[in-house]
Amino acid sequence: MIPAKFDYLAPTTVEEALAALAEHGDDAKIIAGGQSLLPVLRMRLNAPEMIIDLGRIESLRGVTEDGDALVIGAMTTHTDVGKNALVAEHAAVITKAIEHLADAQVRHRGTFGGALAHADPAGDLGAPVLALDAEFVITGSGGERRVSASDFFEDFMTTAIGDDEILTAVRIPKHTGWGGHYEKFVRVAHQWPIVAVAATVRAEGGTIAEARIGLTNMGSTPLRATAVEQALVGQPATDEAVRRAAESAAEGTNPPSDLNGDADYRRHLATVLTRRAVLAAAGA
Repeated sequence: MIPAKFDYLAPTTVEEALAALAEHGDDAKIIAGGQSLLPVLRMRLNAPEMIIDLGRIESLRGVTEDGDALVIGAMTTHTDVGKNALVAEHAAVITKAIEHLADAQVRHRGTFGGALAHADPAGDLGAPVLALDAEFVITGSGGERRVSASDFFEDFMTTAIGDDEILTAVRIPKHTGWGGHYEKFVRVAHQWPIVAVAATVRAEGGTIAEARIGLTNMGSTPLRATAVEQALVGQPATDEAVRRAAESAAEGTNPPSDLNGDADYRRHLATVLTRRAVLAAAGA
């Protein structure tokens, strides 16, 4: 289908974008890379009168260091994040997740912040940033505020970004020396994950000292497998020990049932994929 008619603005600063958003209110929609919004417009599931394109705001691009954190600009493409040496060194699980994210064309156009703001629970970035305890920098007319990843994802495709605000950056605490892995199960290449698991692990001498586990498509938002995280501490990075800990991966989840599998199937997948992801992240 052809999208409904709309007007278009391409501001060059965050301030200009916020002013346009304030002027047009509910009639406006923000576009970043467009990989999520454009299909919605074509299907006429949303028909805004004004599209505000963030693509010309250079200050929203790039990866920088700020003390113990990496700062990833919201308009940084998946390709640029995936190839960034700082991300690979300090947040390896994100690099691994981006390797599995859609195809090369989508990674080239899609943006890190845009995908997270879209907040699809089957998206590949929510679980990694949740596992890394990321902070989201949200900017409005009153200035910046930071929201933890645990509070950012509120419900199905719903986030803490207000109607008059823009996601401008994501702050990732450095997990230097931690291993990372993203284990994704699909039936068709480049498909949304039926289930996926993001694991970042700090191992010392073959023993797991700390672990953070994020689950993809196991509820209306990305989820943390906290029971697994606690069970892994002090355990050897062996298949048997990790398998026992991973048995509780689906605890507290509410996975969907659809043509790709019912909820029980996804719960089983979560335990299998968690074991694989943790062992890979631990270098076992």
